Amino acid sequence: MKRLFIILIILIFPIVSMAKLPASCEVKINQAIEKYLPKHATLRPEVLRLALESYECALERGVKDKKKILTIIDYSLPSSVKRMWVLDLKKETVLFNTLVAHGKYSGDLKSIHFSDKPGSLESSIGLFVTGKTYYGHDGYTLRLKGLEKGFNDKAEARHIVMHGAWYVSKQTLQHYGRIGRSWGCPALDEHIIKPVIDKIKDGTILFAYYPQKKWIKKSTYLNCPKVKNAPDNNATRQ
Repeated sequence: MKRLFIILIILIFPIVSMAKLPASCEVKINQAIEKYLPKHATLRPEVLRLALESYECALERGVKDKKKILTIIDYSLPSSVKRMWVLDLKKETVLFNTLVAHGKYSGDLKSIHFSDKPGSLESSIGLFVTGKTYYGHDGYTLRLKGLEKGFNDKAEARHIVMHGAWYVSKQTLQHYGRIGRSWGCPALDEHIIKPVIDKIKDGTILFAYYPQKKWIKKSTYLNCPKVKNAPDNNATRQ
């Protein structure tokens, strides 16, 4: 019954799914969805599917991820919800599910506006790869590299990083009804930032989602280009 319920959810919420991936990837994605969803109701099936398809597309295009770790941020959810997940794709477990801030000018409780322009103080969406760590103004910090031209590829120039922040906490949420906002960085609770960064640093993939029509249409990871020598799975997709 549980498996049937999950399949029905996916059919009821037909979000755009356009990545042209090998049939073996589709099997892995379906299996992963069945593993993760039952215990994490706020991780919506349509977002998980797009994240997994973008991840597989990145691997097909040569992006390396030796750790098999995927981080998902669903910016379509309000900041009062734990809308970031860190998945261990090898062990098929959820390592972290936590609060994450969006940019000051992306919105108030909900993030609505997204940009890759320097000085915008807005969050960026799309696929990122994590980099090295350093200690800066906000303490232990993780560099992020945006992979999507026009959507997040200026992340390094904008100093969009993952760091801890006092305003991302249960206390702030209880007092204001939302957590604080960053200058565009995916900021986390100071008490959880170190274990999260240590787990996802050095070349893992981060998928930041929002149902922006322009991005959904133009993203090279949501619309995975044909990879040379990759099996043709057109007959298996509808």
